[in-house]
Amino acid sequence: MRFNARGAWSIYVRELMRAFRTAFQSILAPVLTTSLYFIVFGSAIGGRMPPILGIEYAQFIIPGLLMLTLLGETTSNASFGIYMPKFTGTIYELLSAPVGVAETLIGFVGAAATKSLILASIILVTATFFVDYSIAHPFLAAFYIILVSASFSLFGFILGIWADGFEKLGIIPMLILMPLTFLGGTFYSIAMLPEPWDKIALANPIAFLVSGLRWTFYGVSDVPIAISLGLTLGFLALCVTVIGFIFKTGWRLRD
Repeated sequence: MRFNARGAWSIYVRELMRAFRTAFQSILAPVLTTSLYFIVFGSAIGGRMPPILGIEYAQFIIPGLLMLTLLGETTSNASFGIYMPKFTGTIYELLSAPVGVAETLIGFVGAAATKSLILASIILVTATFFVDYSIAHPFLAAFYIILVSASFSLFGFILGIWADGFEKLGIIPMLILMPLTFLGGTFYSIAMLPEPWDKIALANPIAFLVSGLRWTFYGVSDVPIAISLGLTLGFLALCVTVIGFIFKTGWRLRD
Protein backbone atom coordinates (compact mmCIF):
# COMPACT_ATOMS: atom_id res chain seq x y z
CA MET A 1 0.00 0.00 0.00
CA ARG A 2 1.32 3.44 -0.94
CA PHE A 3 2.05 5.95 1.77
CA ASN A 4 -1.05 8.07 2.37
CA ALA A 5 0.44 11.50 3.03
CA ARG A 6 -2.96 13.20 3.06
CA GLY A 7 -4.27 10.79 5.67
CA ALA A 8 -1.24 11.30 7.91
CA TRP A 9 -1.54 15.09 7.55
CA SER A 10 -5.25 15.02 8.39
CA ILE A 11 -4.67 13.08 11.61
CA TYR A 12 -1.74 15.34 12.50
CA VAL A 13 -3.68 18.58 11.99
CA ARG A 14 -6.74 17.31 13.87
CA GLU A 15 -4.64 16.29 16.89
CA LEU A 16 -2.71 19.54 16.85
CA MET A 17 -5.88 21.61 16.69
CA ARG A 18 -7.24 19.68 19.67
CA ALA A 19 -4.29 20.95 21.71
CA PHE A 20 -4.89 24.54 20.65
CA ARG A 21 -8.58 24.25 21.56
CA THR A 22 -7.50 23.28 25.08
CA ALA A 23 -4.50 25.62 25.16
CA PHE A 24 -4.91 26.49 28.85
CA GLN A 25 -4.66 22.87 29.93
CA SER A 26 -2.18 21.72 27.28
CA ILE A 27 0.23 24.64 27.18
CA LEU A 28 -0.46 27.45 29.64
CA ALA A 29 -0.89 25.28 32.76
CA PRO A 30 2.46 23.44 32.39
CA VAL A 31 4.26 26.73 31.69
CA LEU A 32 2.75 28.34 34.81
CA THR A 33 3.69 25.32 36.91
CA THR A 34 7.27 25.39 35.64
CA SER A 35 7.45 29.13 36.27
CA LEU A 36 6.51 28.52 39.90
CA TYR A 37 9.37 26.02 40.16
CA PHE A 38 11.74 28.68 38.82
CA ILE A 39 10.45 31.22 41.33
CA VAL A 40 10.60 28.90 44.36
CA PHE A 41 13.66 26.78 43.62
CA GLY A 42 15.55 29.11 41.30
CA SER A 43 15.05 32.50 42.93
CA ALA A 44 14.08 31.84 46.55
CA ILE A 45 16.21 28.77 47.27
CA GLY A 46 18.79 29.02 44.49
CA GLY A 47 20.38 32.14 45.92
CA ARG A 48 21.27 30.21 49.09
CA MET A 49 22.60 27.11 47.29
CA PRO A 50 26.25 26.62 46.30
CA PRO A 51 27.08 25.85 42.65
CA ILE A 52 26.58 22.22 41.59
CA LEU A 53 29.06 20.74 39.11
CA GLY A 54 30.32 24.29 38.68
CA ILE A 55 26.88 25.59 37.65
CA GLU A 56 24.77 28.11 39.53
CA TYR A 57 21.81 26.34 41.09
CA ALA A 58 19.14 28.35 39.23
CA GLN A 59 20.78 27.38 35.95
CA PHE A 60 21.41 23.78 37.05
CA ILE A 61 17.72 22.95 37.49
CA ILE A 62 16.59 24.20 34.04
CA PRO A 63 17.22 20.90 32.16
CA GLY A 64 15.60 18.90 34.94
CA LEU A 65 12.49 21.06 35.03
CA LEU A 66 12.27 20.95 31.26
CA MET A 67 12.51 17.16 31.31
CA LEU A 68 9.94 16.96 34.12
CA THR A 69 7.38 18.84 32.03
CA LEU A 70 8.37 17.20 28.76
CA LEU A 71 7.95 13.61 29.92
CA GLY A 72 4.61 14.12 31.61
CA GLU A 73 2.98 16.26 28.94
CA THR A 74 4.30 14.22 25.99
CA THR A 75 3.08 10.95 27.45
CA SER A 76 -0.30 12.38 28.44
CA ASN A 77 -0.92 14.07 25.07
CA ALA A 78 -0.11 10.97 23.05
CA SER A 79 -2.06 8.59 25.29
CA PHE A 80 -5.18 10.77 25.33
CA GLY A 81 -5.00 11.27 21.56
CA ILE A 82 -5.32 7.56 20.74
CA TYR A 83 -7.52 6.70 23.74
CA MET A 84 -10.38 8.97 22.72
CA PRO A 85 -11.00 7.20 19.37
CA LYS A 86 -11.10 3.93 21.33
CA PHE A 87 -13.50 5.41 23.88
CA THR A 88 -15.86 6.85 21.27
CA GLY A 89 -15.61 3.88 18.90
CA THR A 90 -14.17 5.87 16.00
CA ILE A 91 -11.03 3.74 16.17
CA TYR A 92 -12.78 1.28 13.82
CA GLU A 93 -13.12 3.99 11.19
CA LEU A 94 -9.39 4.62 11.50
CA LEU A 95 -8.56 0.92 11.20
CA SER A 96 -10.73 0.56 8.10
CA ALA A 97 -9.40 3.73 6.46
CA PRO A 98 -6.63 3.55 3.83
CA VAL A 99 -3.92 4.54 6.32
CA GLY A 100 -1.20 2.25 7.59
CA VAL A 101 0.87 2.12 10.76
CA ALA A 102 3.31 4.77 9.48
CA GLU A 103 0.56 7.30 8.71
CA THR A 104 -1.13 6.65 12.05
CA LEU A 105 2.08 7.14 14.00
CA ILE A 106 3.05 10.26 12.05
CA GLY A 107 -0.39 11.71 12.74
CA PHE A 108 -0.86 10.91 16.43
CA VAL A 109 2.74 10.70 17.63
CA GLY A 110 3.90 13.57 15.41
CA ALA A 111 1.22 15.87 16.81
CA ALA A 112 2.03 14.92 20.42
CA ALA A 113 5.75 15.48 19.81
CA THR A 114 5.07 18.83 18.12
CA LYS A 115 2.99 19.99 21.07
CA SER A 116 5.83 19.03 23.39
CA LEU A 117 8.38 20.91 21.30
CA ILE A 118 6.18 24.02 21.36
CA LEU A 119 5.87 23.65 25.12
CA ALA A 120 9.63 23.16 25.53
CA SER A 121 10.32 26.29 23.47
CA ILE A 122 7.94 28.36 25.59
CA ILE A 123 9.51 27.05 28.82
CA LEU A 124 13.03 27.89 27.63
CA VAL A 125 11.93 31.40 26.70
CA THR A 126 10.12 31.77 30.04
CA ALA A 127 13.26 30.66 31.88
CA THR A 128 15.13 33.69 30.53
CA PHE A 129 12.89 35.93 32.67
CA PHE A 130 14.12 34.18 35.82
CA VAL A 131 17.62 32.90 35.00
CA ASP A 132 20.50 34.12 32.86
CA TYR A 133 21.66 30.98 31.05
CA SER A 134 23.15 29.81 27.78
CA ILE A 135 23.18 26.44 26.01
CA ALA A 136 26.61 24.99 25.30
CA HIS A 137 25.46 22.64 22.52
CA PRO A 138 22.23 24.10 21.10
CA PHE A 139 21.92 21.78 18.09
CA LEU A 140 22.54 18.67 20.16
CA ALA A 141 20.13 19.98 22.79
CA ALA A 142 17.43 20.44 20.12
CA PHE A 143 18.11 16.96 18.75
CA TYR A 144 17.96 15.43 22.22
CA ILE A 145 14.67 17.18 23.06
CA ILE A 146 13.17 15.98 19.77
CA LEU A 147 14.42 12.45 20.45
CA VAL A 148 12.93 12.37 23.94
CA SER A 149 9.65 13.88 22.70
CA ALA A 150 9.36 11.27 19.94
CA SER A 151 10.25 8.40 22.28
CA PHE A 152 7.73 9.29 24.96
CA SER A 153 5.07 10.16 22.40
CA LEU A 154 5.41 6.57 21.19
CA PHE A 155 5.32 5.39 24.80
CA GLY A 156 2.18 7.45 25.42
CA PHE A 157 0.62 5.98 22.28
CA ILE A 158 1.19 2.50 23.72
CA LEU A 159 -0.24 3.62 27.06
CA GLY A 160 -3.37 4.99 25.38
CA ILE A 161 -3.94 1.68 23.60
CA TRP A 162 -3.37 -0.28 26.81
CA ALA A 163 -5.69 1.85 28.97
CA ASP A 164 -9.28 0.72 29.28
CA GLY A 165 -10.39 3.63 31.46
CA PHE A 166 -9.59 7.29 32.05
CA GLU A 167 -8.01 6.56 35.42
CA LYS A 168 -5.34 4.39 33.81
CA LEU A 169 -4.24 7.26 31.57
CA GLY A 170 -2.89 9.10 34.60
CA ILE A 171 -1.25 6.17 36.39
CA ILE A 172 2.03 6.15 34.46
CA PRO A 173 2.60 9.94 34.10
CA MET A 174 1.57 10.86 37.65
CA LEU A 175 2.55 7.85 39.75
CA ILE A 176 5.64 6.63 37.90
CA LEU A 177 7.18 9.21 35.53
CA MET A 178 6.86 12.23 37.82
CA PRO A 179 8.37 10.57 40.94
CA LEU A 180 11.17 9.01 38.87
CA THR A 181 11.96 12.41 37.34
CA PHE A 182 12.11 14.06 40.77
CA LEU A 183 14.42 11.26 41.94
CA GLY A 184 16.47 11.39 38.74
CA GLY A 185 18.53 14.47 39.52
CA THR A 186 16.11 17.23 38.62
CA PHE A 187 17.05 19.36 41.62
CA TYR A 188 20.40 17.81 42.56
CA SER A 189 23.39 15.94 41.20
CA ILE A 190 23.48 12.19 41.74
CA ALA A 191 27.13 12.62 42.75
CA MET A 192 25.87 14.48 45.85
CA LEU A 193 24.16 11.34 47.18
CA PRO A 194 25.99 9.18 49.74
CA GLU A 195 26.75 5.56 49.03
CA PRO A 196 24.95 3.33 48.19
CA TRP A 197 22.22 5.77 47.12
CA ASP A 198 24.33 7.21 44.31
CA LYS A 199 24.53 3.72 42.76
CA ILE A 200 20.86 3.02 43.41
CA ALA A 201 19.90 6.30 41.72
CA LEU A 202 21.54 5.09 38.51
CA ALA A 203 18.97 2.29 38.37
CA ASN A 204 16.45 5.04 37.55
CA PRO A 205 16.36 5.35 33.73
CA ILE A 206 15.02 8.91 33.94
CA ALA A 207 18.30 9.94 35.60
CA PHE A 208 20.08 9.26 32.31
CA LEU A 209 17.61 11.44 30.39
CA VAL A 210 17.99 14.37 32.79
CA SER A 211 21.76 13.96 32.83
CA GLY A 212 21.94 13.80 29.04
CA LEU A 213 19.92 16.98 28.60
CA ARG A 214 22.02 18.73 31.25
CA TRP A 215 25.18 17.83 29.32
CA THR A 216 23.80 19.42 26.14
CA PHE A 217 23.15 22.59 28.15
CA TYR A 218 26.35 22.92 30.17
CA GLY A 219 28.79 20.21 29.04
CA VAL A 220 28.75 18.45 32.43
CA SER A 221 26.62 15.55 33.66
CA ASP A 222 26.46 12.63 36.07
CA VAL A 223 26.77 10.03 33.28
CA PRO A 224 28.42 10.13 29.83
CA ILE A 225 26.24 11.64 27.11
CA ALA A 226 26.85 8.60 24.89
CA ILE A 227 25.09 6.35 27.41
CA SER A 228 22.13 8.74 27.67
CA LEU A 229 21.77 8.90 23.89
CA GLY A 230 22.12 5.13 23.53
CA LEU A 231 19.46 4.39 26.14
CA THR A 232 17.06 6.91 24.60
CA LEU A 233 17.53 5.45 21.12
CA GLY A 234 17.07 1.96 22.54
CA PHE A 235 13.83 3.01 24.22
CA LEU A 236 12.64 4.55 20.94
CA ALA A 237 13.36 1.30 19.07
CA LEU A 238 11.58 -0.73 21.76
CA CYS A 239 8.45 1.43 21.52
CA VAL A 240 8.40 1.12 17.71
CA THR A 241 8.69 -2.68 18.03
CA VAL A 242 5.84 -2.85 20.54
CA ILE A 243 3.59 -0.67 18.36
CA GLY A 244 4.38 -2.85 15.36
CA PHE A 245 3.29 -5.89 17.36
CA ILE A 246 0.10 -4.13 18.47
CA PHE A 247 -0.98 -3.30 14.92
CA LYS A 248 0.01 -6.72 13.66
CA THR A 249 -2.05 -8.57 16.27
CA GLY A 250 -4.77 -5.98 16.89
CA TRP A 251 -4.17 -6.13 20.64
CA ARG A 252 -6.53 -3.74 22.44
CA LEU A 253 -7.54 -2.24 19.10
CA ARG A 254 -10.09 -4.73 17.83
CA ASP A 255 -11.34 -5.98 21.21
